[in-house]
Amino acid sequence: MSPTDTVLQVRGLTKSFGTNTVLRGIDLDVPRGKVVALIGPSGSGKTTILRSLNGLEVPDAGSVTVGASADKARGTGQALTVDFDAPQLSKKARAAEIAALRDRSAMVFQHYNLFPHMTVLQNVLEGPVQVQKRPRAEAVAEAEKLLARVGLLEKKDAYPFELSGGQQQRVGIVRALALRPQLLLFDEPTSALDPELVDDVLAVIKELADEGWTMVIVTHELAFARQTADEVVFMDGGVVVERGPASQVLRNPKEERTQAFVRRLLHEI
Repeated sequence: MSPTDTVLQVRGLTKSFGTNTVLRGIDLDVPRGKVVALIGPSGSGKTTILRSLNGLEVPDAGSVTVGASADKARGTGQALTVDFDAPQLSKKARAAEIAALRDRSAMVFQHYNLFPHMTVLQNVLEGPVQVQKRPRAEAVAEAEKLLARVGLLEKKDAYPFELSGGQQQRVGIVRALALRPQLLLFDEPTSALDPELVDDVLAVIKELADEGWTMVIVTHELAFARQTADEVVFMDGGVVVERGPASQVLRNPKEERTQAFVRRLLHEI
């Protein structure tokens, strides 16, 4: 696979918290326009991978490469590689690398993480205007278009406490899209929602997949993963146990640990 075909390449990613090693040499490739779902039991390292890709955690070893953007609005640029095996960098140099990594991806969090003192529109504008320094008028026009897309334009002046959980999560998705990222990261985007609110959020994510957004999704919604993901990666104990096409891993997994996990959640195997 050529570099232009790959948005994300992870090699040998390792991370420990004290004596607890949560990632043990993870490799991951995400082609442009594809969706990879990370599944596995709690504590398997899925969220730590996402946080490492977005610069919220700094791995102990390994490398992360985000390919050059194909989005003309962001410029083609150059591929970015952050090598955590490199000799110790100064705090300033490492911070610059992490900032560059974070600029290429956007995270949708499990618990929304909206600023409670800001309106919906202000939450969406914070990244494009304050961080990316884009013209405010341009950012407002794009934000309103994105809010209309998810059926929330009329809520642009509302505060998070005035929204349902599903509406807050849709705002979180809009906030991520407004950054024009190369890579969208979803950390259990429906786990904090009431069951009747899940479908609306999953529908938005499915639309993004159909439009060709490159995504890594940590999810326990296996039926959704089967419908949406191009590849499913099953993790346990900080390692990749099995990976492959969603239909194969979720319908006919090869590894016993994967079989037990899927059986427990889907009750199909």
